Amino acid sequence: MATNGSGQDLIVCFGEMLIDFVPDVAGVSLAESTGFLKAPGGAPANVAVAVTKLGGHSAFVGKFGDDEFGHMLADILRKNNVNDEGVLFDQHARTALAFVTLKANGEREFMFYRNPSADMLLTEAELNLDLIRRAKIFHYGSISLISEPCRSAHMAAMKAAKDAGILCSYDPNVRLPLWPSEDAARDGIMSIWKEADFIKVSDDEVAFLTQKDPQDEENVLSLWYEGLKLLIVTDGEKGCRYFTKNFKGRVSGFSVKTIDTTGAGDAFVGALLVSIAKDTTIFEVTFIPLKNFNYDYVL
Repeated sequence: MATNGSGQDLIVCFGEMLIDFVPDVAGVSLAESTGFLKAPGGAPANVAVAVTKLGGHSAFVGKFGDDEFGHMLADILRKNNVNDEGVLFDQHARTALAFVTLKANGEREFMFYRNPSADMLLTEAELNLDLIRRAKIFHYGSISLISEPCRSAHMAAMKAAKDAGILCSYDPNVRLPLWPSEDAARDGIMSIWKEADFIKVSDDEVAFLTQKDPQDEENVLSLWYEGLKLLIVTDGEKGCRYFTKNFKGRVSGFSVKTIDTTGAGDAFVGALLVSIAKDTTIFEVTFIPLKNFNYDYVL
C-alpha cells in the first residue's frame, strides 16, 4: 500500500479511474481503427498522478472491478506514489472502459462501457473518511454525480471535507454521452457548483453551462458566486483566464503541434493544485496600484 500524503499538503482526488482504449492511428473513427492502445484514464486519477509527478502528495478514492484491469490500475497508482488507502474492489462489477477517438486536430470523442461499472457502485459506507479529512484539498469531477449509489457517496465525501475545513476543487469535466440528456448534465453539474472553493472549466464547458459565448467575460462571470475563491477558464491553445474576488488575469498558451489533448486539462489541474497546496495565499494577492499601469490582465 502506498503511504504517500501523510503531510499537510495532501490532495485527495475522488471519482473514476478506468481503461482508455485509443486508436493506434490518429484521425480515424473507432470503426476504422484496426488497433487500440491500452492506457489508464479517468480525470480524478489523472490529477492524482499529475500531482505526484510534480512533487506533490496525492491520494485517490474510488472503486475498481476485482478484475485484471482493476488491479492493473491500482498498481499504476502505487507505482506513481499515489496513496491508495481509499481504493476498493467490487467482485460483482467490471472496471470501466472507454474507447477514445483521436480526431485529426487531436480532439477526442468518447464511447463508454459502464453498465454499471464498479466506480458507479461506490457507497457512502465504503468511504475512507479519515483519509479525506487528512487532505488539504479535496478534488472531484461531475461523473460521480450521474447515478446512485456513487452520487450519495460523492455528496457525503464532499460534506466530510467541507465540515473539516478542507478546500474543495471542482473540475466538471463534461462527458455528455454518460448523462441521460444535456439538461440532466447541466442540472447535475450545477447542483454542487456553489460547494467548491476552486473551479476549473474549459471554454467549451462555459459555452455548455451558460449557453452563451465563452469569450464574453460577462458570461464567464455569470458562473461566479460569493464564496468562490478562484475560477479558471482554460482556452486551449490560447492559454487560460483566471478570476478571483480581488483580481483577474490571462496567461498565454505555448505554441505546440497538437498530437493528443487527452489529459491536458487534468495535468493543468494537477499543477494548479500542487501550487495552491504549497501556498493558499496565491489567490488572495492584493495590489498597490502603480500610476498609469493597467492591471486588468496581469497577476
